Amino acid sequence: MDYRVGLLGRIALVAASLFLLAYAMIDGWGVFMISLFLILVVFQIIFLVRYSESSFKKVRLFLDNIKQDKYSQLYPVKFDGTETDDLHIEFNAILAKLKEDQAEKEANYQYFRSVFKHLSIGLITFGENGEIQILNVAAKRILNVDDLKNIGEIESINKELHLAIQNLRTGGSELIKIAHPDGIMQLSVYVIELLMRGERFKLVSLQNIQSELEEKEMEAWQNLVKVLTHEIMNSIAPISSLAGTLKGEIEHKMDHNEPLNPTDMEDCLLGITTIEKRSEGLISFVSDFRSLAHIPPPKFGSIGISRLFDQLEVLLQNQLDSKEIKFIKELNPKELILFGDQMQIEQVMINLLQNAIQAVEDSEEKVIKLSAFIDEAGKIILEVSDTGKGIEEEALGKIFIPFFTTKKKGSGIGLSLSKQIMRRHKGNIQVRSTLGEGTTFKLIFNG
Repeated sequence: MDYRVGLLGRIALVAASLFLLAYAMIDGWGVFMISLFLILVVFQIIFLVRYSESSFKKVRLFLDNIKQDKYSQLYPVKFDGTETDDLHIEFNAILAKLKEDQAEKEANYQYFRSVFKHLSIGLITFGENGEIQILNVAAKRILNVDDLKNIGEIESINKELHLAIQNLRTGGSELIKIAHPDGIMQLSVYVIELLMRGERFKLVSLQNIQSELEEKEMEAWQNLVKVLTHEIMNSIAPISSLAGTLKGEIEHKMDHNEPLNPTDMEDCLLGITTIEKRSEGLISFVSDFRSLAHIPPPKFGSIGISRLFDQLEVLLQNQLDSKEIKFIKELNPKELILFGDQMQIEQVMINLLQNAIQAVEDSEEKVIKLSAFIDEAGKIILEVSDTGKGIEEEALGKIFIPFFTTKKKGSGIGLSLSKQIMRRHKGNIQVRSTLGEGTTFKLIFNG
């Protein structure tokens, strides 16, 4: 029966019963009949309320099923064209769609969970209370554990790693060495902080880069050996050749009992002087190498960037004036403070400024610019820019190799020394250059 017809019929019956009850009371039908009609009216009103609430109960039950993710219940359909039948059809269609969406969501979840677990990079997620949500297979292998319940348990594996995970913020990374049954691992630890449904949690990636570091280290050693071999051979070859020539001439004189005349003496003296100069050059080269290999640990303190820039300008003022170089300083904010070793950072800046001065010597527009600012990631950036001829692309990849230089005069250790100092400050040095336009060296301090 149609819900509306049934409801109207019950209302009509209640109205009729009320009319009869009123008539009985007026006409004096007696207590029995009046009571009978009164009971009839009460029961009809109860049945009317129940009938009117039946659809609401079905809707409430339907919503409760949705709330509890129960999508398997089916509502009976008689195909009799009633509104209840139509309601059941809509309920079943909605439940079928929700069930399909739930299955798809579960499939996606299981897919991404499977991918997450089997990535070669170790991944860990944990909430504010430290409870670990996901720990993939790679992370278990790297940490050499079967399972972890709380991020605090990592402290017993490696305190430095635990400290890095707790302190690093979004985008932060750190290199950590940990002991492993397979040998020492060099881990690159990277952290991202996320907010989901009002809950904060961290995603930590652990990547063993030991093999990559060893490969780069081997490549660096090969490059260094090439440079060392080249420089040493350049000094030793003429020394050996000249010494052999002098020895041959003296032996010839001795074999033939010939005295050394003034001309021969001058030749010998010139040869010995040349050998001495080349030997001094070789000693100087070795001294430069020793200074590169023995950089003292930085003594950290507060460095006012504005004052540092002023000191550098005063220090180089004579060179800038004599070569008519325009010097520009830009700071944002003006009171920017850097935490580092004053002497070592000054040394890096002087190296870069001396290179910039030499780079603009033959330029029509001679400008050197010092900049300091904080980038989007909150890192302090110092830049040294010049309007020189620029650096060729082939040389850009080699300028930080010890003893490599594109200048006629120079030891080739300034940039290598600067890179080492920046690494000791947990920072980095980058370069970008355009031929004919200039070069910019960028010092990045992670803070």
